[in-house]
Amino acid sequence: MTKRGSLIVIGTGIRTVGQLTTEAIAWLKEADSLLYVVGDPIAETVIKQLNPKNTFSLSVYYEEGKPRINTYLSMVEHILRSVRSGNKTVVAFYGHPGVFAYPSHESIRRARSEGYDAKMLPAISSEDCLFADLGIDPAVGGCQSYEATDFLVNSPIFDNSSQLILWQIGVLGDTTFQKFKYNTSAMPILVQRLAEFYPLSHPITLYEAPQFIGTKPMISTIPLYALSNFPVTASMTLYVPPARQRYPDVTISKWMSFLKGQSQ
Repeated sequence: MTKRGSLIVIGTGIRTVGQLTTEAIAWLKEADSLLYVVGDPIAETVIKQLNPKNTFSLSVYYEEGKPRINTYLSMVEHILRSVRSGNKTVVAFYGHPGVFAYPSHESIRRARSEGYDAKMLPAISSEDCLFADLGIDPAVGGCQSYEATDFLVNSPIFDNSSQLILWQIGVLGDTTFQKFKYNTSAMPILVQRLAEFYPLSHPITLYEAPQFIGTKPMISTIPLYALSNFPVTASMTLYVPPARQRYPDVTISKWMSFLKGQSQ
């Protein structure tokens, strides 16, 4: 009987040691084909120790100056070949596998469309780490989240009385893969865009989650005008606190009080 392939996509968390879930570890051990994309040697060592014989790094598809979308499509094809071959395929991505991970979503979509079992397991993302390290509650005043280049190019309508998170600030405007430093020459344009809603003196925070036990997060709060000259890296996230107070809608508040009284 021919073995039917399947796909499980997991996340290693930001700090693999301590953030890799019990469920994810079980799948890593069970995989016939264990593929991975991680950002540090410790995570790679942990993965190989859990399944020494069946591992393969999809990072080989990254090339200097190559458009990232082409790299992602190559990863997707590799993953689907494994599934079609009948393997119990497990793919491990850095952080949360559903956050800024096109290959994971696309692989699952294609696998399901071809009739294979495919699912994703949740994991800790850099946003989860940001909430913890900066002491931020996304429920207090709300929280808006955008990929930095998307935010700049598509100019979404947002509320500056709410918290704002811009992901991948260190690759702003650069769609290629760079091993050392990305071209962030568009940063002054982002500052100009934000200055339409925030004073140039408004405090903003650059954040990078710690990857290893015993290390501290990178947290640097600067005025908005200084962002253009800040040495951002590809792993950084930008947090912008609210610029103004929120006020309740008096009419809605009265209606809510009225309805509450009617129901008692």
